[in-house]
Amino acid sequence: MIIGSVLFDFYIPHAGSLKEKRMVVRSLKEKLKSRFNVSVSEVGSQDVWQSAQVAVVTVAPDRKQAEKVIQSVINFVEATFPDLHINVHREIF
Repeated sequence: MIIGSVLFDFYIPHAGSLKEKRMVVRSLKEKLKSRFNVSVSEVGSQDVWQSAQVAVVTVAPDRKQAEKVIQSVINFVEATFPDLHINVHREIF
C-alpha cells in the first residue's frame, strides 16, 4: 500500500473576506473529491482571508498509481485555478 499526499499553499489575491476565501476552498475541495476520489482537507491558514493550505491524500496499491493520481490532481488544480498563486509540496510513501 502506497500513500500519496500533496499540500497546496494558496494565495488568493481576489479574496476580500473569509467568506470569499472559503467559497474558493469549498469549490476546490468538492471538485477534487468528486473527480479524483481523494481525501481533501483545509489544514492551515484557516483564519487568514487570502491564504489557504489544502491537503490531498490518496491510497494506492503501487507507487506508479499514487504518483499518477497526485500528478493529475496537481495538473487539475493549476489548470482550474490559474488566477491563484500556488506552492505545491508532494510526498509519496
